[in-house]
Amino acid sequence: MKVSTRGRYALRVLIDLAEHNNGSYIPMKDVAARQELSLKYLERIVPTLTKAKLIAGVHGKGGGYKLTRSPEEYSVGEVLRLTEGDLAPVACLAPDADPCPRAAECRTLKMWQGFYDMTNKYFDGISIADLAQTETADNYVI
Repeated sequence: MKVSTRGRYALRVLIDLAEHNNGSYIPMKDVAARQELSLKYLERIVPTLTKAKLIAGVHGKGGGYKLTRSPEEYSVGEVLRLTEGDLAPVACLAPDADPCPRAAECRTLKMWQGFYDMTNKYFDGISIADLAQTETADNYVI
């Protein structure tokens, strides 16, 4: 599984909104500036987050976006499934997949199912609050 920039940036938007949550709406241009992301690209991601009611937006003076729930109530899994589609490692495990005619004799299905379950459990166990509280390594050297 590879997470696209869409999924990664959606997480960054939600983390930023959580970190700067003071009850008022936050302009997306401020989020883009802090996160050093393209405002144009964020404006393509925001409607997905708004439609799913992860964030609420107001246009005009004093407008912007804010979380609709507390940061603890958002899981990384929820955000990634929204932005990436499904986290299934193989097509036959996707929720909309047709039944595989080889499933009964597939030697790898159980392995892929275990990986899929582990991936969902892992990402569902991490909240936006967890990520917002994680300290960054400002002196990280390779």
